Amino acid sequence: MQARTGNVGVLTFHRCINYGSYWQARCLVEGLAAMGADAVLLDYRSPRSDRAEWRCALSPLLPIRTSFQDYDLYKKKMHKFFAAIKKLPLSSPFPLDDPAQAGRFRLVIVGSDEVWNLKHPWYGGCAVFYGEGLSTDHLVSYAATFGNFASHVRLQGLWGDRLRRFSRICVRDLNSARLIREALALEPELALDPCLQFPQPILATRNDGNGRYAAVYGHGFPSWFQKAVRQWADRRAYRLISIGYRNDWADRQWIDAGPNEFAAFIASAKAVVTNFFHGCVFSLVYEKPFACVLSDYRSNKLRDLAEIVGAQRHIIVEACVSPQLETVLDCPLEPAIARRISILRANSSIYLDHVVC
Repeated sequence: MQARTGNVGVLTFHRCINYGSYWQARCLVEGLAAMGADAVLLDYRSPRSDRAEWRCALSPLLPIRTSFQDYDLYKKKMHKFFAAIKKLPLSSPFPLDDPAQAGRFRLVIVGSDEVWNLKHPWYGGCAVFYGEGLSTDHLVSYAATFGNFASHVRLQGLWGDRLRRFSRICVRDLNSARLIREALALEPELALDPCLQFPQPILATRNDGNGRYAAVYGHGFPSWFQKAVRQWADRRAYRLISIGYRNDWADRQWIDAGPNEFAAFIASAKAVVTNFFHGCVFSLVYEKPFACVLSDYRSNKLRDLAEIVGAQRHIIVEACVSPQLETVLDCPLEPAIARRISILRANSSIYLDHVVC
């Protein structure tokens, strides 16, 4: 897509080879456009970050080495992402370490995704995500998160001073709200991830399929969770299909799925098992039964999402895995979850109306 100039710039992780990162970027910029904003994704470039991203995309299961066969599949997946990203509304490219070249915007929105995670392996500490060097009349955040970063002490110096430049701060999880509250002594707004706030582009990928399979999304699942999911699926004659990554305990691997294929695949699944944040988010978008297990890297945002929307019982613990798994995967989502999302969507809309207009 040809670069264009808008009066609203969105700064996020739009170039990550990650289904959630792609869709949150697309949903936010298209949602803003539906509100009447001339919005573009700020298309920063960084050879160092690109190399790190691509290495991770080609070998996501380290220390397990990628086989030659899987390497080709991960490479195909990458190229599908490259093609999808080119179609997004992008600004003119500029160096990540020289954001002044991005030009001037009436408004810059930082977020969603882990834009403030100082522990991120290649974007952590990039000052531009804290507003440094951006030329704009107004600087705000939307559904930003610190990810697995949890130390408010490190935010009380330079990074906190940079965050004070934001005229309004909005986060998507309770850990991030706590950090802002403790470091800056202000109460941030709490909003939905863009995929839940503006789900229309995701819902447009839905087809009429209704497969007898459960989607497996993520990697590094604990053995007790694998065993319980395997037994659950076998008793119901459901196939387990792993998308985006290899999980040998699944019946089939679909490693090279692109972003649109991923969305349509989740839409047709009977249920979703995941340890990824956007695995839960897409389950909520499509109102699919889902089971989630926590991981060290994603525990903050997974636990907080469940608490915010009232889906705590969908986080599976080893002590009662079998009855809990059957309860959440065999039954529709509780109506209270949809009601809670509706309230949060209304609150998020009020926030965006104020900052965009």
